[in-house]
Amino acid sequence: MAETKVFGVSADALKQYVEKIEHLELEKAEIAGFIKEAYMEAKATGFDPKIIRQVIRDRKLDPKEVDELETLLIMYKRALGMLPELDKAA
Repeated sequence: MAETKVFGVSADALKQYVEKIEHLELEKAEIAGFIKEAYMEAKATGFDPKIIRQVIRDRKLDPKEVDELETLLIMYKRALGMLPELDKAA
């Protein structure tokens, strides 16, 4: 069977890619549902989903980068008066 071309584009190949992507999008939606359920289960047992999300983000980073980000966060909060000043005598 001859390959179907429209404006020089392989319609058959394009259709295969579109169908593959559609299938993957469905799988992604299903997985997103499972992730949402896991966060709801964690919340139901007393864990804070926002903190869990942050921990998951941090686990993807290098430990040195996490330490640097946490240090900057504390500095910024202190500068904005969101945390107590450090004891200047210390």
